[in-house]
Formats: sequence, structure tokens, C-alpha cells
Amino acid sequence: MRKARVGTEAAVSEVREVSKPAVQWREELTPMQYSVLREAHTERPFTGEYVHNHEDGYYHCAGCGAQLFSSDAKFESGTGWPSFDQPAIAEAVELRSDNSLFMRRTEVVCRRCGGHLGHVFNDGPTQTGERYCINSCSLAFEPRG
Repeated sequence: MRKARVGTEAAVSEVREVSKPAVQWREELTPMQYSVLREAHTERPFTGEYVHNHEDGYYHCAGCGAQLFSSDAKFESGTGWPSFDQPAIAEAVELRSDNSLFMRRTEVVCRRCGGHLGHVFNDGPTQTGERYCINSCSLAFEPRG
């Protein structure tokens, strides 16, 4: 498995595999999911359903269903958002520079639909050194087996 690296920005896809007009996204997503996935907002810390999820399985994009993260890569960061040390499939996510809110960060986006997932930081406690800080509402969990 090839891991995505902080500091290397993936090429922005010109054509998304899943592309829908805003009105369709609004119909299919909850208001919070739309706010996060389509408008790049952030859910409040410790409010998401997957912050303390310890089940074995896979996390998919709530917008398009693409497999993004495995429970094997999840760890407790204490930040209030689900944290992973790497994506399940490196090519499933796209990394972009994000200089909003007077900060310099790396945004994590679903490559398949362009949905905002969260940010990745280089302060993770595992061997990858990365912490993918992901909004729960941008994810759908599928138990393994």
C-alpha cells in the first residue's frame, strides 16, 4: 500500500468520477454532511458518531461511497475527530494546500467526488507520523465481515 504524504499535493482532478449539481447533493446529504463535504466546513469536536468507534471495518465517503480508511489505521488522538495514520488506499484521497483561517494546513479531499473530509497533519504517533483528522459526518462506516 502506498501512503499519501504530507507536503506532496496531489494533482487536482479535472473530471470527478461522481459529479452532481448542488441541488442533488443537498437532497442526498444531511445539512451537516452538505456543509462539511460540499462547503469545507468542520463539525464541532467530540460530536461525531465515529470519534470513539472501535469496531473493525472500513470508512467510506458519505458522499459517494469510496473506501477511504480502515479501522486498522484509526487511533485515539484526543482531538475530537476520528484520526487515522494513513488512508486505506492512497489514491482514494487528494491532498491540497489550505491556507484558510490564517493557517497553513493540508486539506484531505475524496478523489472520487471532491468532498472535503478534513485535514492531515505531520504529528501522528505512529510510524507514518501522520494524523488524518477527518470529520465523522463525511464518513460512512461498514463493519468488516
